[in-house]
Formats: sequence, structure tokens, C-alpha cells
Amino acid sequence: MASSNGLASLGVEGAQAAAHALSLPAEAYGNDAQVELMWAMKAYNHAEVYFNLISSVDPKFLKLTKSDDKIHSAFMESFSDLNLEVLDPDLLKSPEAKERWRPFCNQFEGVVEDFNYGTLLRLDCKKDYTEENTIFATRIQFFAIEIARNRGGYNDVVYNAKPKQS
Repeated sequence: MASSNGLASLGVEGAQAAAHALSLPAEAYGNDAQVELMWAMKAYNHAEVYFNLISSVDPKFLKLTKSDDKIHSAFMESFSDLNLEVLDPDLLKSPEAKERWRPFCNQFEGVVEDFNYGTLLRLDCKKDYTEENTIFATRIQFFAIEIARNRGGYNDVVYNAKPKQS
């Protein structure tokens, strides 16, 4: 998932401008293509860092937030029936799914920083981030699903696939 077009390609001034633009309230923008591009780059960078992390460190030992236990407990209570190996996009994005996810997500407002920001989530946990294997989700959905995948051993295949240095 290496890329030479990440945030670093913006340079110092570009990165500062991006940081300033991303700190403004959403109401300050319409559908500004430049802002959407910056958000996409930020989401891609987060995905790249996370995939590198689960490729390098045994996922069972990862702690993604200060509230991992609370997130995992609430997630398993609300979504124990969700197939974590291969996610069904309809179970995340359909109108019915959004109604089911909303109370779960909202309980983490003020608990998990930027809980409702957009991030990229792999559909099939055995595969890398690709256009076909990626969906846009909220950060709390990402944390809930990936914490459950890590604790359940679903991400072990990614960790075990990368050759380890002795």
C-alpha cells in the first residue's frame, strides 16, 4: 500500500494549509473538490498506517484507543451477528443499517475523538485496501470492527502473510 502521493507530497506549506482547511467547520464549505481530496488523502494515510501496523505487530496485542474494551463490549452486544471476515456493505450503509448503527456510534461522542469522521474500512479482512475491498465508514465503526477483528484473530492472516525479519 505504499504511495508517493501522500500528505508528504504537499510539502510543509501545503500540509499547513490542509491542516487549517480541515480544522474549519463543515458549514464553511460546500462540496469543495479540494477539501474532499484532502479528506480522501487523510483517510488513505490512516488506512496505510493501520495496514502497516497489523502487518508488523500481532493484531491481538494492538490497542487502538483508550476505550477499546468499552467499544468492543458495546459492539459485541449490538453486532455479535456481523460477519467480521467479509463485511456486507448493506449492513453498514443501507437505511436500515444506518438506523441500527446510529445509537451505537452516538454513544461514543465525547469518548472517542472524531468518532464520526470518515475513514476507510476493508470489507474482506484477509485483503489489503483496494478500490474493490474498501468502504467509507465512520471512525467508530472502523474502531469497533477492527478491534473485534484483532481480538478474534481475523487479522492474523495479514500479520502472518508478511515475512518477519529475524
